[in-house]
Amino acid sequence: MKTYKLFPAFVFALFISTAIFAQTTKEAIKVNGECGMCKKKIEKAAKASGATVASWSPDTKVLQVSYNAKKTSSDKIQKAIAAVGYDTEKYAATEEAYNNLDECCKYERKTSTTNNDKCCDMEKCSKENCKDMNCCKDKDKSCCQKSGK
Repeated sequence: MKTYKLFPAFVFALFISTAIFAQTTKEAIKVNGECGMCKKKIEKAAKASGATVASWSPDTKVLQVSYNAKKTSSDKIQKAIAAVGYDTEKYAATEEAYNNLDECCKYERKTSTTNNDKCCDMEKCSKENCKDMNCCKDKDKSCCQKSGK
């Protein structure tokens, strides 16, 4: 009879300890894409990089993820998604990865203006104006030649 009384207490203690130590993080991440095939690829990439739950909506272009913060991070998840061809709010897919997408999955990409453009427009570069300090290290500002400057 005492066993029946202890069992619920044991289950409750187990549940509480799991919740305390799991450190599950939930996040919404903007991910470009178009269709159901994109959904499968985006969710698969997120889960492969450590997300425990991943659900992307083609209508809202938002990926809802849950992950253990001790095992992965939002950055790792977003990098994995970009690696398969989809731009996220922090990471852009390479041209090669984007070009490997099926035609139905290709979305309109924003023309990227790098922080270097702002930096190179200034006489002196500074950390406040330039995230990628390569422009500041490049005294002839050849980094700007890509954008026609």
